[in-house]
Amino acid sequence: MTVLAELLRDSAGPWGGLEVLGLASDSRKVKPGDAFFALGGVKDDGLEHAAEAFAKGASVVVGERAPQGPGWPFVQVGDARAALALACGRFYAEQSACIVAVTGTSGKTSVAAFVRQIFAALGREAASLGTIGVVSRPINVYGSLTTPDPIALHQMLQRLARAGVTHVALEASSHGLDQKRLDGVRLAAGAFTNLSRDHLDYHRDMQDYLRAKLRLVRELAPPGAPFVIDADSEVAAEVIEATRASGRVPFTVGVKGETIELRESRRDGFATALALHHAGLDHRVTLPLPGDFQVSNALVAAGLAIACGEDSTRVFAALEGLQGAPGRLERIGEVRGASVIVDYAHKPDALEKALLALRPFVSGKLIVVFGCGGDRDPGKRPIMGEIATRLADVAIVTDDNPRSENPAAIRSAILAAAPGAREIGDRAEAIGVGVGMLKTGDALVIAGKGHETGQIVGDRTLPFSDADCARAAIEESA
Repeated sequence: MTVLAELLRDSAGPWGGLEVLGLASDSRKVKPGDAFFALGGVKDDGLEHAAEAFAKGASVVVGERAPQGPGWPFVQVGDARAALALACGRFYAEQSACIVAVTGTSGKTSVAAFVRQIFAALGREAASLGTIGVVSRPINVYGSLTTPDPIALHQMLQRLARAGVTHVALEASSHGLDQKRLDGVRLAAGAFTNLSRDHLDYHRDMQDYLRAKLRLVRELAPPGAPFVIDADSEVAAEVIEATRASGRVPFTVGVKGETIELRESRRDGFATALALHHAGLDHRVTLPLPGDFQVSNALVAAGLAIACGEDSTRVFAALEGLQGAPGRLERIGEVRGASVIVDYAHKPDALEKALLALRPFVSGKLIVVFGCGGDRDPGKRPIMGEIATRLADVAIVTDDNPRSENPAAIRSAILAAAPGAREIGDRAEAIGVGVGMLKTGDALVIAGKGHETGQIVGDRTLPFSDADCARAAIEESA
């Protein structure tokens, strides 16, 4: 049993000796003895479900205003989301000794995966948690949310700690940061990759989007902690300034990096040869991955490991064994001397980086199959259409996750800025057509869904995997 006063130590209010046996923010999941946190939302208000929570045995409601009920036990807090996250951090108190978090528009999944691999190469029991789920030696769980809700997140962190995991790398999405989901996590260090257009269906504008991401350094990273920053990002100067102003220590990486300086980067087959300078020493590294953006991701990951006290020489050596995260420039197979690649790029900047990264490896035609998700920022659709037709030799516009929108209308918005692009609504057919076009020296990039195993149409998620579909098309076309 845990006294509620301990869980809500940072919140004012008379809660007496109330004890709770669990935490819940979804009234449908309340169990007897739970504290029910009534969270406000765009479409729903948790207080409207207080009666259901008490009917299921909730011991108390925690919220920003009192529920309309017959004398229900209630604790008022200034910020219910923050109170829930902090309560989770105390209720599920066991956490790994070293937890790092990375935010940014692109690269979070790759950086988290790289950090996990580096720690593992150095003999640590490590895990990564984010878009592709939980990956570790003792526990593996497929996931879909970049940053889970606080209860699920802290339950998993405690489960990992109890399984012997000592080092964890987390993805911190702008939604997760804005909604205080990570506020109870005890971080050792943080990182910022880059910023480009995304999630403007949720954030008011790009400044609001950046503000949400900067919560990681301004409020969540411990005072005096190192904060790794890709110095080559367009917003690096602003992130560095925010880091210093909040009493954290900038750890910059990249061509403009002062902590890890990238002095040379050249293509070496399907790998990248790097010349690095750190702490007065030069290092030569062959990164087994293509593309400038993967170099940036690897340097941010190396920075996080070094910031956590790992030996830099061993960290740089570990870069030579990195494997790409699932669905991130993942080479699925080959047909007629051409490569088929799946990538998660579903935003303009990511699509541009993926196509630019692959162009040097393509002696023939670069073909891209892509679409845009429904119920998401519609402004990026023509931008992605323009990028695809400018950087690829052949662009095929198809459906992504249309959700509740008319798929044809989404495709039309893309095609308005994509002269010469082909339109094939059925994604499997589009992939098949793309594979059928391939000749020696060509490459096909299937962009948008990456590791995902479902396609959201209306309110249903239909089984669908770009990788599986591509493999089937390769087999049929061979």
